[in-house]
Amino acid sequence: MTAIGLALFAQGKPEDARSTLAVGVIVGAVSGATVIYQVERWSLTKQSLVHFVLMAVTVLPALLLSGWFPLDSVGGYLAVVGIFLAVGALLWGVMYLIFTRLVSKQRA
Repeated sequence: MTAIGLALFAQGKPEDARSTLAVGVIVGAVSGATVIYQVERWSLTKQSLVHFVLMAVTVLPALLLSGWFPLDSVGGYLAVVGIFLAVGALLWGVMYLIFTRLVSKQRA
């Protein structure tokens, strides 16, 4: 994604380049952070907190720099943070339900 983003910058397409780089950062951060949930000696609370911090320092800045949202006011920034929190909570909840059901099926 970085190479594609740089190529788009070189072609004079900065909006597309920023978007592509943001997607690369988001995909890399989310996929890389999945290993946190494999640390069995950590509680789910600790795993979730570490995951949230990693997302806050990678995905949130990528969203803010992506150009996808109007950031011409404080409300724009608050909207991005709200979307980040809402989507994160929704995805965490869905994954929690899926994996708790998978674990209960494996034990049965």
